[in-house]
Amino acid sequence: MTDTSGSRDALAIEHVATLFEASIAAKRRSGPLLAGPVVRAARMMHERLSRGGKILCCGNGGSAADAQHFAAELLNRFECERPALAAIALSTDTSTLTSVANDRDFTQVFARQLEALAHPGDVLLAITTSGNSPNVEAAIRIACTRGASVVLLTGRDGGRARGLLREHDVELCVAHDSTARIQEVHILLLHCLCSLLDQWVEGRDAR
Repeated sequence: MTDTSGSRDALAIEHVATLFEASIAAKRRSGPLLAGPVVRAARMMHERLSRGGKILCCGNGGSAADAQHFAAELLNRFECERPALAAIALSTDTSTLTSVANDRDFTQVFARQLEALAHPGDVLLAITTSGNSPNVEAAIRIACTRGASVVLLTGRDGGRARGLLREHDVELCVAHDSTARIQEVHILLLHCLCSLLDQWVEGRDAR
């Protein structure tokens, strides 16, 4: 009987290498386009945090995990010791999420929280790879009515969410068709924001 495990492993290794290259290519393509908007988004967040504002983060699925990840990096630490930064992930309270989804509608699970928690001087970090998540769109609308600024992480062509932004809001759009590649770049963008905030909170210039 012929042993095919070696050839299967070789194909699998080739596949993994291809995924690495695709991720690297997406990051290389996005870097020059998004470096400026990332700095603008970080400046906005730093300014709002320094004045007593907070960052409210939301997304669905993998984007919910990214929102929670970002909030944790701000509240605790990223790469250096610094004061805790005010951040809340709106996707983590299951009692609130299920209550709103049950009594109202799933499209309102973030918007309802923002009605209570968002104030002028806050920032909504909204993440949607398609730009077409109805509950993220609803969150952006409420953030705008509450006087909060918006940093929107999207993919593809920005979707419907792009059209909800005001002039002072910031969109970080990964122009790629693969959800996986978009999410991989989103994580890097969030780490860039964390790194800049680390340095600016400590009064240092980014290097």
